[in-house]
Amino acid sequence: MPQPLVLGPSGAPGTQLTAEQDGSVIRRSVLPGGIRVLTEEMPGQRSTAVGAWVAVGSRDESDGHHGSTHFLEHLLFKGTPSRSALDIAEAFDAVGGEANAATGKEHTAYYARVLDVDVPMAAEVILDMVTSARLDAAELETERGVILEELAMNDDDPMDVAHERFALAVLGEHPLGRPIGGTPETIRAVPRSAVLDHYGRTYVPAELVVTAAGSVDHDALCGRVLDAVRRGGWQLDEAAVPAARRGNGAGGADAALLPSTGRAMTITRRTEQANVLLGGPSITAGDERRFTLSVLTTILGGGMSSRLFQEVREKRGLAYATYAFASSYAEAGTFGLYAGCAPGNVEAVTELLGQEWQRLADRGITQDELERGIGQLRGNMVLGLEDNGSRMSRLGRAEIVHGEFVGLDELIARISEVTAEQVRELAAELAAAPRSLVVVGPFEDDVAARLLG
Repeated sequence: MPQPLVLGPSGAPGTQLTAEQDGSVIRRSVLPGGIRVLTEEMPGQRSTAVGAWVAVGSRDESDGHHGSTHFLEHLLFKGTPSRSALDIAEAFDAVGGEANAATGKEHTAYYARVLDVDVPMAAEVILDMVTSARLDAAELETERGVILEELAMNDDDPMDVAHERFALAVLGEHPLGRPIGGTPETIRAVPRSAVLDHYGRTYVPAELVVTAAGSVDHDALCGRVLDAVRRGGWQLDEAAVPAARRGNGAGGADAALLPSTGRAMTITRRTEQANVLLGGPSITAGDERRFTLSVLTTILGGGMSSRLFQEVREKRGLAYATYAFASSYAEAGTFGLYAGCAPGNVEAVTELLGQEWQRLADRGITQDELERGIGQLRGNMVLGLEDNGSRMSRLGRAEIVHGEFVGLDELIARISEVTAEQVRELAAELAAAPRSLVVVGPFEDDVAARLLG
């Protein structure tokens, strides 16, 4: 079985790892300026997914800059000195390609999926956007309105509201607790100068990671990346190394901002259904128990055979949707249980969520549950990686978050090594942490505070 590819701060250009399951080849190069390029060449593919990542997210915004990261995601599509917004859109539409972007709490990505013959165009356009965005004042004001509409749309979705407030409840005043897209207040207030400053400080060679998966030539892509960033005016120091990877662990300047107690939040919305989220802090992205957490989350609320689905929906008919979820970051994480139910059933559902969580923590899981959970994860991983977009994203996360690329065979092996006792121990640790409860629905009283006690 191939060993994981360790992604150090520099590393030798052209490092290779052959993925055992299908003959794909993973390569990584560090280019001048500290730019990193990772590719996965997949036999038999006629398409390629290509992305440009910067290891900067909403958590990295300073006071007065809140919302700038998401603002940039929008503005980079509005044109460069050599391309208008229409030119960018037409470039991808003309070849039947797809282009999009995503802002996270710890990184931002601009990506496209095209036929292999159109990779040069896709790489050139995306890198032109990243290196040479105009950030025109008039376009910024237009996009300010678009983002405010996006936030209003999200605020009309009670599930979005519940998850956003849950992050705030668990992570508190830590930068990870802020909404990724900003708030209407911060978007209205952030000046163009702040967005320009955020762009200039964070969109730099040492933070840039380019990934591609599918029918791709690694060396050719490296050449195109260098050509594109130089055309964009970036100065590339031959001796520069990539920016240090964000530390994974309990330390960090903002760690003291993580709350030591749980919070209850009731958000009043005139909805037919209430949205309930119960949970608390979890492990970090670099914690080796992340594989145990995946098994735990799957068994507790990851499918139709999960405990939550069976107890809350199948046996009692109290909800249509119920599941468990987890998010992990450099020095913090969240773990939660969700259910959507009739407002009159909130108390019963909240009690059930807590009971199932505690029962797993106290009594553990059966061998059948363990085998079923591992099997479900194994199948989900294999099926998910049939898509080259997923593989492109996996390369980006490996470089930015984990510091190693783990092949599918090794991933399956690590999942398969999880034991029932490890699941119980982690469940007990999570259950012992301060709990938070968020309820969104047509309530006049603070139902969450009453139920959390």
